[in-house]
Amino acid sequence: MLDRAQRLLAEEEGQDLIEYSLLMCFIVIACMWFVGAGRDPVNGVWTSANHQVTSAQTAANGGG
Repeated sequence: MLDRAQRLLAEEEGQDLIEYSLLMCFIVIACMWFVGAGRDPVNGVWTSANHQVTSAQTAANGGG
């Protein structure tokens, strides 16, 4: 049993897989943070553009 545990600790075959998995998790978390941080500015631009289009449509229809 002890020999088996020592062999398991000495082998490094799965080390690369674990490192790449951790790196992928970090990248996903960073992307989620950037998307969350950019949500409000994008929403502000969208609202402003929508308001301008609505105002232009109202003026084009003779209502403004």
